[in-house]
Amino acid sequence: MKRTTLLNAPLSGLIASMGHGDLLVIGDAGLPVPQGVRVIDLAVTRGVPGVFDVLDAVLAELVVERSAVASEADPALVGRFAERDIGAMGRLSHEEFKEHSRKARAIVRTGECTPYANICLWAGVAF
Repeated sequence: MKRTTLLNAPLSGLIASMGHGDLLVIGDAGLPVPQGVRVIDLAVTRGVPGVFDVLDAVLAELVVERSAVASEADPALVGRFAERDIGAMGRLSHEEFKEHSRKARAIVRTGECTPYANICLWAGVAF
């Protein structure tokens, strides 16, 4: 059994396989998943797991070079994202966000039901 925080095998394997610049999206329960993009569905019920629960577990294993959130997101939500080690954080319109998600290695679906509680994470390097 793993010692580190992240126990979900598909998500842990995905992170282990990511290279510099690869995109991972963590989304709320309503974020559409483009056809052909892998989805790792963690949603159990409304709010479970929350986007920050998943983000914190992912950040325990993923080096993030930069990130982006929707410009429509509530400032308090953006502030909670910014408190984490997510590199330089950009802002995209929700439409631009969905367009970027087409290039993601995967979208992780959470049970989060807060509007625009989605984040793009581009992998960095650990050296």
